[in-house]
Amino acid sequence: MTKVAEFWALEPDELESRLEESRRELLNLRFQLATGQLDNSARINLIRRDVARILTVLREREIAEAEGIELPIRPLPVARPRRARSVVDEEQDEEFVDADEEFDDEVDEDNDG
Repeated sequence: MTKVAEFWALEPDELESRLEESRRELLNLRFQLATGQLDNSARINLIRRDVARILTVLREREIAEAEGIELPIRPLPVARPRRARSVVDEEQDEEFVDADEEFDDEVDEDNDG
């Protein structure tokens, strides 16, 4: 499975060839499924989604071109590592809640007077 950002980085000609290639692979997978030779049936859904992603990128570019909008090439996202929440983080969250409550009290006093 390919990410959308990778498709955005490709030239239109490359996208067209990728689309052709994916459709051909999907056809082969369907034949393998029909003849009982397919080992990984989940691959069909992955290829179908790639075809849909390619068609979406091509259509977005087509619409942008028709409207005269220049779409920037979307950069590949950088994966950030996830970190576990610690007790310190939870205490900091509580401090933010307390500060918000104090602000709300000040706003209420201003509106009453």
